[in-house]
Amino acid sequence: MNNLKVFMLMAGLTGLVVAIGQSIGGSNGAMMALMMSAAMNVFMYWGSSSLVLRSYGARTVTASEAPELYEMVDRLRQRADLPMPVVAIAPHDQPNAFATGRNPANSVVCVTEGLLRMMNRDELEGVIAHELAHIKNRDMLLQTIAATMAGAISNLAQFAFFFGGRSDDEEGGHPLVAILMLIIGPIVAMVIQFAISRQREFKADAVGAEICGRPLALASALQRLEMGARRIPMQVAPSAAPLAIVNPLAAFNLRGMSKWFSTHPPTEERVAALQALAGMR
Repeated sequence: MNNLKVFMLMAGLTGLVVAIGQSIGGSNGAMMALMMSAAMNVFMYWGSSSLVLRSYGARTVTASEAPELYEMVDRLRQRADLPMPVVAIAPHDQPNAFATGRNPANSVVCVTEGLLRMMNRDELEGVIAHELAHIKNRDMLLQTIAATMAGAISNLAQFAFFFGGRSDDEEGGHPLVAILMLIIGPIVAMVIQFAISRQREFKADAVGAEICGRPLALASALQRLEMGARRIPMQVAPSAAPLAIVNPLAAFNLRGMSKWFSTHPPTEERVAALQALAGMR
């Protein structure tokens, strides 16, 4: 069901790119915007590991430097049938974790010092399993594709603002429709992109629970992570925050209809899904 929802969201995002491209920039304008966005996001995709680690101030560690953590990651990645990722630790008191990398062979699992101090062993395993699930599900690639299409829509809107949209010799496109798409399109694209991100968090929770074998341990960890994020601030670039298992910028967590603009689902919904999963076992 999660994969079906993501497929439908991606189809909607693709349709939006095509519709806005035709209304604002014509076929040539749409292709140009898509190529510009793809170029920027491919650069981020290939260089994501070093950029994100730098944003969190994290350092990579070896088996001799962090033997218990390294052993845990190694054991869980074998369960997940993944190559060994690079292991890193970020010097933050807030408990949190993230995974990044362009593919399973070039991936990183990073935890904060606060996570290592505050979680018991089962909870820590649940968090690491969640991050390995992101790697197994190739979520970085999926998010890059979604960001490319959302970026193309924003580029088309800027193209229309600065250059007036379609030329007169191109057919179709009512001017009012183009104006509406110019205003609404980027907002809708962002909402869809964030919805995809939320669905992938649910998916990573489910796959992570399967990897570690204890859904309730991951549920407990998520609750403690949420409390930690609200109690202990973390200085991190907003662009890197969506990668974390819970939003490290707790002050920006949204509720109600505004949660549509959040990259993470409400923690209570994630916990309920994990509890339901545990009840099915």
